[in-house]
Amino acid sequence: MAAVEVEKISALVLHLLGIPHRKIWVDYDEEADVLYVNFKKPTHADDSEITDDDVIIRYEKGQVVGMTFLNAAKRHGAESHA
Repeated sequence: MAAVEVEKISALVLHLLGIPHRKIWVDYDEEADVLYVNFKKPTHADDSEITDDDVIIRYEKGQVVGMTFLNAAKRHGAESHA
């Protein structure tokens, strides 16, 4: 793993530790520019809501089980995820 990749991931550590979920699965669909973040596998969401900034929050029995970030790369002006 390149030092740049380690540095980028290391920058996330404090943020990840602040999340109340201990397990996190992340999947990015580059073609659709959608980032899926799940806190439970498998998820069986029974409700969801979409925020004003195009984040879909998924719930199972009232608990957040995942989030879907639409237009993920465009949010921060990113053009490439190599």
